[in-house]
Amino acid sequence: MKKLNIGILALSLLFFINCSNGQNANTNVDANAFNELVKANNQAQLIDVRTPEEFSKGHLINALNFDWNGNEFDKQVSSLNKEASVFVYCLSGGRSAAAAAQLRSAGFKNVIELNGGIMKWRGANLPETTEATVQNTGMSVADFKKLTQSDKIVLIDFYADWCAPCKKMKPYLMEIQEELKASVVLIRINADDNQALCKSLKIDALPVLQVYKAGQLTWNQLGFVDKPTVLKQLQ
Repeated sequence: MKKLNIGILALSLLFFINCSNGQNANTNVDANAFNELVKANNQAQLIDVRTPEEFSKGHLINALNFDWNGNEFDKQVSSLNKEASVFVYCLSGGRSAAAAAQLRSAGFKNVIELNGGIMKWRGANLPETTEATVQNTGMSVADFKKLTQSDKIVLIDFYADWCAPCKKMKPYLMEIQEELKASVVLIRINADDNQALCKSLKIDALPVLQVYKAGQLTWNQLGFVDKPTVLKQLQ
């Protein structure tokens, strides 16, 4: 019944989008709705605006890779049909929002964004594919738990190379690693390289900081946070 309701909602939204006049308002939907919309549209133009490296590690089936930060983005999107729906996603939503805004400004009528990006897609256990012959699943949950068992306080940083808040936090996290090396160990985990682990731990957005003391999780923080706040949790 739940799947049926989602399907009906998706079809209704798709009908509204395709029948509206002019450029539609910002349409940002969750992973399940995004999936149903793509499946309901047999001519879906699905674009992944991450880097080719990110794309190769796992992407939505039938997605085209138009790197938002690449030099060919404008040329690539020029091949798309402006009258048909375009579905856009990235890692967590930042790049796809910027790409969607540009597409709308360029005259694309129906641009649908994946809210939370492929992180939320993976968190919902929806299907993806990879160009690699063997997908690197990365660290196991058992390996992760071993890392949290330490005499020192363990600070875990779940990040991605293209996550803007992650990059902003990295310098002070490295400072903490040096300043408190006698009592704190910093472990940085690339979410893109450890997809199975993130799925098991329900890490579906970035950045995430965790603090473990004597093997027990004492703090879990989603989103940007400043250095003094982190230091307070390490006392």
